[in-house]
Amino acid sequence: METTKLSSKGQVILPRAVRDAHNWPRDRVRGGGGRDGVLLRPLKPFKPTTLQDVIGSTGYTGKAKSIADMEKAIARGVKERNARGRY
Repeated sequence: METTKLSSKGQVILPRAVRDAHNWPRDRVRGGGGRDGVLLRPLKPFKPTTLQDVIGSTGYTGKAKSIADMEKAIARGVKERNARGRY
């Protein structure tokens, strides 16, 4: 069993072996206390989605753009932004 320390600010750093074993992100976990200790679970802000779940969320209904079209639009935007003096 791994051990760790509780800081004066109440922060707990879980050992890498524990994080790796649970495939936890380095960000945040949800915790709650009980009679027997503390239970930690990874905080997942969004449920898993598929492409089909989010298609159409932008509201664009026109013809699909090619990669070349997108690259041209990006280059045009960068050029316009630089001309205004914003980098």
